Amino acid sequence: MNRALPDVRLRVPTDEDAFAWHRIFDDPDVMEFHGGRSAELSVYEELTARQRRHDAEHGFCLWTMLDEEGRAIGFTGAQPWPREWGPTGEIEIGWRLARDHWGKGYVTAAAAQTLERVRAAGVGRVVAMVDARNERSIAVTRRLGMELAETFTTPASGRPGHCYRLNL
Repeated sequence: MNRALPDVRLRVPTDEDAFAWHRIFDDPDVMEFHGGRSAELSVYEELTARQRRHDAEHGFCLWTMLDEEGRAIGFTGAQPWPREWGPTGEIEIGWRLARDHWGKGYVTAAAAQTLERVRAAGVGRVVAMVDARNERSIAVTRRLGMELAETFTTPASGRPGHCYRLNL
């Protein structure tokens, strides 16, 4: 059964979104596959500022996800893979969502918009790096039509992960 996806809007992060992201991600469930806890507020302040620059320069970034009422509920978007291991030089799509919005289709809807926007910006292929235990994110990659390209071990944690790819 296919259900209608929720109405989700993406915007370039504002200064205020740093506070929203910090609050939303201060949840061990949300951060289970991202180090277990939220970063300091200053990290999100720098991250949102960097996203504004990246969007202005490249036409894509990690956008703030807004629900039907205009509330910040997380982020989704694309960035160059930032590490020296893995798909160096490739564009990674990713997402992080407030716990109370899980299971409602927000990430799938927002990630589909992300794919449209990065395609329009001239990106020909994207990857998604997903912890092998993160069944929810793996399901999103499948709904987006991504294919498992490789399995890897994350150097810092030693955990298995998956690299999904999609030609745009």
